[in-house]
Order: sequence, then C-alpha cells, then structure tokens
Amino acid sequence: MLVLNEYTIMGSSFKERYDKLWAYYDDVIKQTNKVLDDRSGIYKRYQNPVLTESHVPPDWRYDLNPETNPYLMERMGINSVFNPGAIKLGDKYLLVVRVESKNRKSFFAVAESKIPTEGFRFWDEPILMPETEDPDTNVYDIRLTKHEDGWIYGVFCTERKDADMSESDTSSAVAQAGIARTHDLKKWERLPDLATPSPQQRNVVLHPEFVDGKYAFYTRPQDEFILTGKGGGIGWALVDDIEKPVTHEELIIDPKKYHTVKEAKNGQGPPPLKTREGWLHLAHGVRNTAAGFRYVLYLFVTDVDKPWMVTHMPGDYLIAPTGIERVGDVSNVLFCCGWIRNADDEVYIYYASSDSRIHVASTSVEQLLDFAKNSPHDAFNTSDVVKEHLELIRKNNARTSGREGN
Repeated sequence: MLVLNEYTIMGSSFKERYDKLWAYYDDVIKQTNKVLDDRSGIYKRYQNPVLTESHVPPDWRYDLNPETNPYLMERMGINSVFNPGAIKLGDKYLLVVRVESKNRKSFFAVAESKIPTEGFRFWDEPILMPETEDPDTNVYDIRLTKHEDGWIYGVFCTERKDADMSESDTSSAVAQAGIARTHDLKKWERLPDLATPSPQQRNVVLHPEFVDGKYAFYTRPQDEFILTGKGGGIGWALVDDIEKPVTHEELIIDPKKYHTVKEAKNGQGPPPLKTREGWLHLAHGVRNTAAGFRYVLYLFVTDVDKPWMVTHMPGDYLIAPTGIERVGDVSNVLFCCGWIRNADDEVYIYYASSDSRIHVASTSVEQLLDFAKNSPHDAFNTSDVVKEHLELIRKNNARTSGREGN
C-alpha cells in the first residue's frame, strides 16, 4: 500500500496535491444550476454548463501512483467535452459524450444524472467502441435512437485518412456514418458503416420507427470533408437491412438556402420527437461571416405519417450562441446531437458551445410546437420581412394603444 504523504513535490506533498485534485473534482460534480432570465419565452437557459472537461475524473487523466508520477503530472490530458447523444433510461438522464483528448482523438463516454440540469457524473470507464475491418482514426458526434425494433442505435461520424490522397497530404480525410447498437450503453455491437451514393457523410441520424418496413436515415451528403459542395441539405434515405446498411438514393428534404440561417450548410441534430402535430426536428444551420462559420440551432416539423415531408419551417433560429458560449476551440458555434423528452412532455436540449462544453436548455413539446407552427417562415427578402413586422405591430396596436408613454 502506498503512503502518499511520504512524497514531496516542490514544497507540496504528493498527498496535498492528490487531495486538492479530488476536492476540485467533487466541487465541480456537486455544482448546482439555476435558471437564467430569458426573454424568448420558448425555453430556459441555465447558468452553468452541465459538463466540462473538469467533470472528467482525475483517474482518467493522472497516474495516481507517486512512485511512477512523483510530480503528479497530468499524463493524458482532456481538451474538451461536447456534442453528446442523449437518452433517458428508467430514472436516469444519460449523455454519451464526445470527449476530446489533448492529442485530438475523440472517444465516447457516458455521464448520468437523476436531475436533467445538473449532477452529471461519468461512468467509471469510457466506451471502447468496437471497430470495423477498416479501423476508425477518430469517432465523434453520436446520435442515440431508441428504435421500435428494440435496440438503442448509436450513429456517429467515423473519420479516416483519405486513401486517394498522397502520403504528404496529412489533412485530407473521409467522413462516414458509423453504426453501433446496444441495450444498456455498456455492451456495443458494431455494424457496417452506412453506404450511400455520397462520397462523404456527416450528421446521420436514424429515425425511431420503421417506414414502409424499412430503416430510415436522415443524412447530410457532401462532396468534401468540411464543405458540402453541391450535396448540402438534410437528406432522407431508406435501408432494407440494418446489418447491411446500403441506400442507393438520398432525397433532400431540407436544403441549404441563400441568405438564411442555413446558407452554408445544415444537418439533423438529434432524432426527431413524435407528436400529434408531426415529427419535431432540431437541426443546426451554418452561415459564413467575416469571423468564420456561425452555427445556430433551428426547428422544423415533418408529417407524422410521411416524415420526409416538411409541414412547418420557422425562418428564425431557435437558439444561437451568447456570452461565454461564443468562446472556445471553434468559436461562435452551437451544436446539438441529443435531447430528452420525459413523461411530462418536458424537453431538455443538450447542446455544446464552441466545441468546448455542454449546456442544457429546458422547454416543452407544446412550446416547441407553438414556436414551429406560429412563427413566420422565412420570407427570403427584406421587403416581405418588414411587411411581416408591420402586420404584427398593427395587429398589436389595434388591440391596445401601446405601452404608456408612446
């Protein structure tokens, strides 16, 4: 048995440093959250992120043996935690998180809490995801779908070096959709990657129900690793056999469009939620700015029986980065792979900010449907947008003389 207080590190004992590491970790885990004021009326934001790199336990990062690590240095650093898939099992809210180490490799790990807005703690060990015959260089951004076939599916991005490029080209990569399934988030079965007509795929999500007896996927075809090229938009594809996932056609159901929140590219977020009004979808939209890409989250609805047919598409984004959310590894970015709807139709949206940390916003199915159905669609030009504002202003003025003092 090691006696920690025998070791001294530059004036501080190994035990003192050891105790401080765990005390800091415990303080982070026990941190409570409170609702922030929000003017939108659509959702509530919270003061603190629900997960940060500080939530990763010290024993994942440090060799805690004073004989082999007398300075108690961090041996395997964690850069960030973000872009989680989300699911509720029993009374537990579970996030399958993208943990990015300081060497750029990402891996998946499960964090759980009985409270949807705080108290998340990582399981003892990260997920060792099985591989296909073509090993993954990197995996990330998993979406979890509890499918009617009885399995929980994780669909994620698998990245590998582009074999068609020269050895000297050390940045060209190919992204495809990896698929794995589980019943408990502990034991995973890896399936073949989704095969589509597109050279690259990102943001692929499995629909929760069979459609015409087939598995249905939301895809995002693209020509290059980063840029979508001519392929951009959220696609719809059917697969006969999930164990041999091949599709020969992708129908674009939500295309990117000039001078909108999804001008540069867009992609499905988490699996959609089934409601009496149709399927609620959360997606990310990207536009280019002088400061680089700006990612926001937007909402739309598709037909309950024909999930590929859009019925409501508000022109406004739902959530955009603000405050500290705008700062991080990739600034001015919000991204969402997971939301959870509980038995009371409350919805918790787990979104990452700037590829660095994970936040939560709380709302309800009714609020999201109201926003989707009653917000104007994009008028696509300034004149029509002004007319919509004038219509709202004049309707309000017809009911009241306005605020006192006007």
